[in-house]
Amino acid sequence: MKAKLLAFGFALMALALTSCDDTTGGIGGSLTDEADKLKVQADTFNVGAHSILANRILSRSAKGYLGQIKDLETQSEITANLMSQLYVLPNFEMPKKDIVQSKDASGNIVADSCELRLYYFTHFGDSLAPIKITTYELDHPVKEGKKYLTDFDPEAEGYLRTAANNGLEIASTYTLTEFTVPDSIKKEKNYVPSIKVRLNKPYTDKAGKVYNNYGTYMMNKYYENPNDFRNIYKFLNNICPGFYFKVTNGLGSMAAIEAVQLVVYYRYKDTKDKDKIKTGVTQFTSTEEVLQLTNFKSDQEQLKALINTPDVSYLKTPAGLFTEVELPINEIMKGHENDTLNTAKFELQRITNKKASKYNMDIPKNVLILPTDSAAIFFEKNKLNDNKTSFIATYNAQSNSYKFNNVAGIVNYFIRNRATAGSNPNWGKVLVIPVDLKTTKDENKNTVINKVSYYMGLTSTMLLGGDKSKGNIKMSVVYSKFHGR
Repeated sequence: MKAKLLAFGFALMALALTSCDDTTGGIGGSLTDEADKLKVQADTFNVGAHSILANRILSRSAKGYLGQIKDLETQSEITANLMSQLYVLPNFEMPKKDIVQSKDASGNIVADSCELRLYYFTHFGDSLAPIKITTYELDHPVKEGKKYLTDFDPEAEGYLRTAANNGLEIASTYTLTEFTVPDSIKKEKNYVPSIKVRLNKPYTDKAGKVYNNYGTYMMNKYYENPNDFRNIYKFLNNICPGFYFKVTNGLGSMAAIEAVQLVVYYRYKDTKDKDKIKTGVTQFTSTEEVLQLTNFKSDQEQLKALINTPDVSYLKTPAGLFTEVELPINEIMKGHENDTLNTAKFELQRITNKKASKYNMDIPKNVLILPTDSAAIFFEKNKLNDNKTSFIATYNAQSNSYKFNNVAGIVNYFIRNRATAGSNPNWGKVLVIPVDLKTTKDENKNTVINKVSYYMGLTSTMLLGGDKSKGNIKMSVVYSKFHGR
């Protein structure tokens, strides 16, 4: 491609500098000389892009997901099953045993009731759609320090303590509309909707002891040994390894679970007014200190069919499709081996979905671009974008595209590693991945990114792509060099 020589206006600046006195005349002269020697060129190259399958990615996200929906593009179902552990603090306490008033006929402490709540702020699909799930307790905790991917299945891996082994196994049905909750409560400022699973049936622990419900088991275990509730390792291994929520039937909704909470209800005597009986509530909640893993299932054959769509690429989550971009490194280098690459920018244009539906998936908001070979380790090591070889781009609704304003750092990375081009099939290739960002504001009100993880929500978009010979994607670059160097 023909390079265009750009005009450069440093000479005007130099003229202004020469109006100074004798002590600055030399500086003005030297700047003029260097400016006259500086050569800036721009060029444009074709870029290729295609979809790749992303069915097994790291299942590490601040949110969990539960439900089952139909992907209108593939006409296949996406199922999300959730495993969650609960966290305890070192100073955890329940009411003193002698003030608890909830007791059975024999005078033993019992819980009045117990339930699991799965809190969510957002959901996709029809809130009226009934979803049937089975809730299991884990037989033992999922191991720490191990990579868990989105196809991790606790049931297949033998982590569940099922009814066949006297474990907790409860079938229930929910809708996200929550018909049993009064509208007056839903309108309250602090109200957060939740999926509820009642744990009020008799429960048998591993020692064979039977309790009237799971909450009674938790209370009795606490009074037997409170220290097991003040150390997370002991709690997970001796008391409550966690729960698994598996979708067994239903179609139409998926909730983004912010937290899972075990709630135990009981009555106790007021320590100030001993004639007054109060209702007590003890809660155990999932946090980022413990594991929360979503197991996604989808039709891989339908996703593979999308990969073969000509002249386009896809971004599809969860664990669906990424876009891989082939950068024209050799073309950019040719004839510019001794030049400085100042900027390299390109744009991925979105193709608007013409099939209007209220159940079309959202467009991915934020995407990460980085070398293909660096993607896995980036997420495993909890890295942040460094704006050198990894960049964040945000969907631009006005241009209907993702703009990568300067990826010269990535191009230079491949140039430095061009010795591996022959042996590394991923040389010159970058991935565009939908991501979830956790951010805060600094003292100057600037947004600071604290965490980058795979986006696990439901999103999908089609991008203009295809082989670079099509010319559907253009990369603009700017070089500079000083004459004689």
